[in-house]
Amino acid sequence: MQRLILFDIDGTLTRGGPAKVAFETAMLETYGTAGAVDSFDFSGKTDPQIARELLTEAGLEEAVIAGGLERLWDRYISELEAHIGDQPMRLLPGVAHLIEALEAEPDVALGLVTGNIVRGARMKLESVGLAGYFAVGGYGSDDEIREHLPGIALERAFEAWGVRFPAESTVIVGDTPRDVECGKFEGTRTVAVATGRVSRERLDTTGADAVFDDFSDVASVLAALLP
Repeated sequence: MQRLILFDIDGTLTRGGPAKVAFETAMLETYGTAGAVDSFDFSGKTDPQIARELLTEAGLEEAVIAGGLERLWDRYISELEAHIGDQPMRLLPGVAHLIEALEAEPDVALGLVTGNIVRGARMKLESVGLAGYFAVGGYGSDDEIREHLPGIALERAFEAWGVRFPAESTVIVGDTPRDVECGKFEGTRTVAVATGRVSRERLDTTGADAVFDDFSDVASVLAALLP
């Protein structure tokens, strides 16, 4: 294997599902407040970062926040599991064909860099039939700081395949400026896609190596990922 492609999930591979409602319910049950969740910008942030920022803005002390996190994630996963069958995630344009094409490349390994906690990431991908494609990843449950996640994924790739993928052979793929920033922090190449909440115009200013409206043109996306 010579190349490692690390994908974000929400807004990049999938859309929809009950995650936001599940998270809000879990916050209310755990802390008695979800903060200003309706106006909060979730884009590109890790799950722990989202919880901490909302609860801090709502006036909760750090010790109270930290003391409830384990219960929060347990309740969130329970809510997600209870409703994802009725409110399934859906794949974004071109994703299924793109992942199949990358899986067929013998020199390519696939992984994740996502702000989701690992249990949520797996459940979301299972709901759209993609869980089996991503053997490694860096998750929000590993580190609240997104810039640290590519390094975690790279270390797990070495543990899984015995390969030290250099930064220039690694690509971070995501739908927000934060995805691009975390790739640049690690020194990897970056590809952005405007299928989330961030406009193509905004993504064009991030310095990503390539930007797409979506992944419908699989051949063009492959050319950017595997130059």
